[in-house]
Order: sequence, then C-alpha cells, then structure tokens
Amino acid sequence: MVKNHKLAKSISDAAWDQFAQWLQYFGKIYGKTVIAVAPQYTWQDCSACGNIVKKSLSTRTHICCGAVLDRDHNAAINILEKGLKQAGISLNTVGHAEINAWGQNDLYSWVVTKQR
Repeated sequence: MVKNHKLAKSISDAAWDQFAQWLQYFGKIYGKTVIAVAPQYTWQDCSACGNIVKKSLSTRTHICCGAVLDRDHNAAINILEKGLKQAGISLNTVGHAEINAWGQNDLYSWVVTKQR
C-alpha cells in the first residue's frame, strides 16, 4: 500500500500514530511513563559537550571533544537527555546505570519506574 505515492504519507502517518497509541497503552498497563521526544538533529549534537557537529547522513561516526561514538549511539544519548528533561529529571541526578548481560542500559526503565 505504501508504494502508492498518493497514499504513502497518510498510511505511514497512521502507522506511527497507532504505534504511539500502543506505547501509551502498554506504558499505562506496566506503570511506565512514555514521553515523546522529537529526534530531529539529535545526531548532530555532541552528547558530551553540546556542540553542534555538522555531518552528512553517510558519516556513521560522531567525533567531537575527544568523544568517539557511533552516530546512532550519540543520538540515543541526546534523545534520552531530552526525554528526561521533559520529565523534569536531570541525567546527572539519576546516578550510575548498570549494564546487564545483554549489554542493555536499564537507565530509562529505572528512571521512569522511580519517577512514579
């Protein structure tokens, strides 16, 4: 259906809206807070110092002020900070986050659970 260029945007928008509704629903069921964060330009902002580092989409590594990260990892940190800021929580006051055996950082889960 998305191949139909006249309907593609409407179909994609409806899919994202449905996804957001499901996130809100399961957030309520499991007692988690769901915060929507605009991801625009988060891959250009340095998560270490806050400087804007212009790069093309083909550049996969973020390098700034001694920090060398995958571009998506840098964006994820910035999105987490934006979400915590919207929730009124500072990343510095959260404390150290543990990394589990799968390599996942449970910081977000810990924060939204403690927030309630």
